[in-house]
Amino acid sequence: MEANRARMDQAEPDRAEAVVWRNRALTLFDRVAVPVAVCDVHGAVLLANPAMAAECGTAPGRLRGRDVLELFSPREAGQVARIAQALRLRHRSRYQVAVRWRGPGGAERHGELTADPVSDSADATPTLLVMLRVLGERTPCAEPPVRVAPVQARILALLAGGATTAQAARTTGLTTDGVTYHLRRLSVRWGAANRTELVARAYALGILAPGTWPPAPAVTEADTEQVVGPARPGEVRARR
Repeated sequence: MEANRARMDQAEPDRAEAVVWRNRALTLFDRVAVPVAVCDVHGAVLLANPAMAAECGTAPGRLRGRDVLELFSPREAGQVARIAQALRLRHRSRYQVAVRWRGPGGAERHGELTADPVSDSADATPTLLVMLRVLGERTPCAEPPVRVAPVQARILALLAGGATTAQAARTTGLTTDGVTYHLRRLSVRWGAANRTELVARAYALGILAPGTWPPAPAVTEADTEQVVGPARPGEVRARR
């Protein structure tokens, strides 16, 4: 009985020291700048640090239970199959997987996941200590600016100022059919149901300068594209 009591007395300091070291490890885990997660042998996230969660655009707690290979897509399926086979055979090597994923800002990133099997004993089912190395990213291409021909921008400006088709034709040197042709092309291009909507789209797309009266195109002739398609009777073609 005395021996049992002695063992219990010795176990208490050991447990207290283990708790201290566990708390220290968790503090380091949370503060390290490298994205790190602990996963089960099937790849489900058990624990993730803030750096890993930031790569997924979420909080660490929301990653629990997620499949790490769904968060970070492998670039080669064969790599994952070989690693799964090695884990089934309880091999203890370090495994690396080339991955890509979408960063929180929308950029496509690529990098490498490194998985180390860890356990308290050789016979225990291991967990995976997974670290992410970011190698680069590709920024999404910006949408190209919307451009129209100089004569089309001028017609839109005239309509925005209240001009009729005939008045726009006289001002631009076109026939009324020529003005109608350009308006029809723009309506089809932007899906506008009428001229009021066409003018509104022109302002929304930056074709017409905001806060200007009388209305005027927002860009110069050098910044606009030439009219595409055959000339219509009475139409004055824009120069490059």
